[in-house]
Order: sequence, then structure tokens, then C-alpha cells
Amino acid sequence: MFESLPHHFRQYELAADVRTLLLLRKSFEKGLINTLGDIYVVLKGIVVKSPKELGPFATAFYDYFLDVKIGKGESLDNAILRSETFKDWMNNLNDEERLDEENNYKDFIEKFLDEVHLTTYDIERVLQGEDILKNDDPNMKDDNPQTQFDEHKRVDKMVDYSNISLEELRRRMEQVARQQKSRHEGGTHWIGAYGNSPYGHGGAAKGGIRTGGAGGGKMARAVIGDPNFYPVDKKGILKDDNMDAALASLKGVEEESAEIILDIEKTISQGLKEGGFFLPHEKEKISQKTQVLLLVDNGGYSMYPYVQSVQKLFSKMKTRFAHDLKVHYFHNTIYGGVYEDPARRKFIHLKKLLLLDKNYSVFILGDAAMAPYELDKSSQEDWQKLKKKFKRIAWLNPVRPNSWSFTLTTQWLSQIFDMYPLTPEGIEDAVVKMNRIRKQK
Repeated sequence: MFESLPHHFRQYELAADVRTLLLLRKSFEKGLINTLGDIYVVLKGIVVKSPKELGPFATAFYDYFLDVKIGKGESLDNAILRSETFKDWMNNLNDEERLDEENNYKDFIEKFLDEVHLTTYDIERVLQGEDILKNDDPNMKDDNPQTQFDEHKRVDKMVDYSNISLEELRRRMEQVARQQKSRHEGGTHWIGAYGNSPYGHGGAAKGGIRTGGAGGGKMARAVIGDPNFYPVDKKGILKDDNMDAALASLKGVEEESAEIILDIEKTISQGLKEGGFFLPHEKEKISQKTQVLLLVDNGGYSMYPYVQSVQKLFSKMKTRFAHDLKVHYFHNTIYGGVYEDPARRKFIHLKKLLLLDKNYSVFILGDAAMAPYELDKSSQEDWQKLKKKFKRIAWLNPVRPNSWSFTLTTQWLSQIFDMYPLTPEGIEDAVVKMNRIRKQK
């Protein structure tokens, strides 16, 4: 076992020989090694003689055990990203675990390294969910109507609820939900965030039910977006707490299409049966096609917090649904085109946008409020051209609807476009309207 290890480690100028293997084997026999993380700890104790050898040791370990080759001057993150081991690990993640990918792998690299370095000591820090729920009363009253922070501190232990059936967890969650009157963070009982409760989000509960937010440790067995289980405000302005509800609504922009393609396997097999007389056989390929154009008003401080939320929402959408997402920017209104970059330096002429497929679903984010002279005749005509080209188009406004009538430009733009509040409910209404238009084609 690991016969080539001493030679490999000596290539990194580390003192490793047959005695290294003997000590490693004894550690196995004594039950000191149960995980790859244990091997790392034991080997480090055997091989590393001075602090300056820690770097070469880690490099040799990742190369030998994980085939992660760290180049000279290269960061560990980059080496992991280009390794086949990490790619295989990513491929084994389920869709729910991939939800928060957002084209940023840092969280995944940390999770990968956590699994690599998991030791027997770490495993002993995992509490059993049965022991937690045995002493928990699901009918406990929620006496405080305000947000409660139950033991809101860094969670240093995980609770494993995997051995408890989902039916049992759902039943208990319904009982807790009937008593819950406020938002909770931390703790093991309420539907909330950042704790060890089996129902909530952002905490450390393996095999629980995630509700109301983007996952924390990505360990949930089920995801529920029903506001009956978690106080999600679908009428509230888009933010992290209600983003999942908005994301579920965006699923509706996905469009199914059918394509007739050659069934090569059947054509060959049937041709061989017919003695080499090959007749083409066709089959129908059903695919999901989603095309989204997002136009964002990112000019000025008033729009800044909403821009971040919307970009996060559509980034999550991109990881959940395979689709074509184009994002462009403008300031207050458009003048002959938009910009490719958030700094608004790379101008894209409106003619280029109008060459896109007319079936794009277009979302415009902006408060629509500006000085009347900014929305001049030329700009009005540009908006009309977009409206004419794209039948499925909606304006998402972060300002409350009861304030839209206070601004002349908002009134005018709401007459051109279907305008919806930037809330999960508003986004859902926009998608429903888009789907009605699609069915009328």
C-alpha cells in the first residue's frame, strides 16, 4: 500500500523512506486513520521536520493522493480548478448543490477541501438529529413577536438528520410553523437561519429541509418554497430572504421546443437486420430553450442595492437553467443603445439588440424616474423600437407602485411597458403575462 509514496515525496525534497510506510501502516492498524484527512495529519507528523517543509509537503500530498499538481508560483485554488479530480467531484454534485454556483467556484473549492481534510476528530463533532429532536417539543409556543436570535453565534458542530424520514421532518415542521410567529436565527428548534434546526437555511444541518433562502452548507435533502413553512414576503422588495421565491417564478420563462433529428443508433441496427439496406429513422428531441435579455439601470446611488440583487437573481437562474442570458446597462434611459459593461464604456448600438431573436424574454430594471428632459423624443422612440421587437418584455421597478404616479417619466414608461414591482410576486406576474403572450403566437 502506497509503495511509491517515499519516492514521490523525496522528489519534493522531503525525508520519506520505508520507515514512513511502516509508521503509516501502524497508524492504520491502530485505527488512527479512517479518512484522507487523517492520512494528511499522520503523514505531516511523520514527514515534516520544520515549518519550511509544510509547503512542499502539501504540494506533494495533493499531487500524490488527488492528482492536483500545483505549478511553480501557482495558487492552490487554480491548481484545484484545473484538476480532473475536482471536475469529477463537481460532476457528482446534484442540481440543488449546484444552485449557488454563480460562475464563482471559491465556495466549491472550500467545500472540496473541507471534504479532503475531514478527520476522525471532525466526524466526532457531528451530533445526531435523533438526540436533538428527542428533547424538542414541536408544539412549543413562540411568545416573542419580534425577530429572535437563538444562540446566534458561530456554529461549530453539525447535526445529522439523515436517519430521520422526510415525512417525519415535514410533519414536525408543520407543527412548528403553526406556532411560529416571528423570524428566528440560530438554535435547533425554529424554522430559521444559521443554526442547527432541521428546517431553515444557511445553517449546519445535514439531511434537513431548506426553506426561505439560498443554501448554506448545501446539505439539505428537500427544498420548500411555500411561505406557509417560512415567512417569505413575496410582496417585499427583492433580497436574499425572498430570492428563492423569485427564482422559482423565473422558471416559467423556459420554453420547450421539439426538433426532428436522425436516430443514428436505430438506423444502423435496423440496417444491419435488413442485410445492409439502411433507411433513415428519425426521432424527436425535446429541449428546453431559454433566452433572456436583462437591461439594467445602474446609474446613481438609488439603484445600487437593487442592481446587486437582480444580478444575483439572474446569475442563480443561469446556474439552474441552461439558457442564453445577455446583460446590458444604461443610465436612466437609453440613447441609441446600451452598454456591455457595468462601467458603461463599451457601447452597443440599439440595432445590434434588435437583431436578436424576437422570442427573447426581456426584463428592464430601473426606477424610471428622471428629469423629463432626459426622456426626450429620441429616447422614447428607442424604447418603442424595443417594445415592437420583443413581445415578451417587462419593466421591473424597485419603487413601490403607489409612488409611480408621482414621477412624469415613470407614468410615461409604464404606458409603454407592463411595469411590475421588483418583488417575487411582481416577477411572477411578469412571467405569467409573458407566458400568455407565448401561447397566443
